[in-house]
Amino acid sequence: MQHKIISGLLAAGLCLATLPTQAADYTIDTKDAHAFIQFKISHLGYSWLLGRFNHFSGGFSYDENNPTAAKVQVEIDVSSIDSNHAERDKHLRSKKFLDVTNYPKAEFVSTSFQELADGTAKLHGNLTLHGVTKPVTIDVTQIGSGTDPWGGYRRGFEGHTRFALADFGIDYNLGPASKEVELYLGIEGIRSDNKNRPRQRR
Repeated sequence: MQHKIISGLLAAGLCLATLPTQAADYTIDTKDAHAFIQFKISHLGYSWLLGRFNHFSGGFSYDENNPTAAKVQVEIDVSSIDSNHAERDKHLRSKKFLDVTNYPKAEFVSTSFQELADGTAKLHGNLTLHGVTKPVTIDVTQIGSGTDPWGGYRRGFEGHTRFALADFGIDYNLGPASKEVELYLGIEGIRSDNKNRPRQRR
């Protein structure tokens, strides 16, 4: 009898071990400013203009045992553009550039995730900006993952991409050195099964 019980327990354990794991869902932690979307564009070929989008939201799913199934969705409030210069930001929001009245939101939705041998990854997806949707590829590095001091579980990535403004219908002439913009992304997500636990703000 004891042998049968042990055999049954081993069989049950084996069945559980072979069950497919599920991807964990994460909410991007914008509430406590642990994520950012920054941009960089040449100014006349002589210097750099740096800025960011202050308001955005989204989430991602990730499974360490099946990273190719990772998914990401981010929505950006384009009117929150901030280049640390109020008059310039007003110009960037105008019809001559981002036209935030007609196109208040930008969105990125992933289509595939490819891990590379060097530990980095390629995140492919569709970016909708200025009313135009185009495929883009983001070079991704995972920064780390683990428990936080408040009982939650977090995972963070950084990413870089660049694209031509004209591809998204933004044809305002900023000079030949300023045809492309570079985005730098920092994304820290809180695993959804822990997101409702009380925690201190940091």
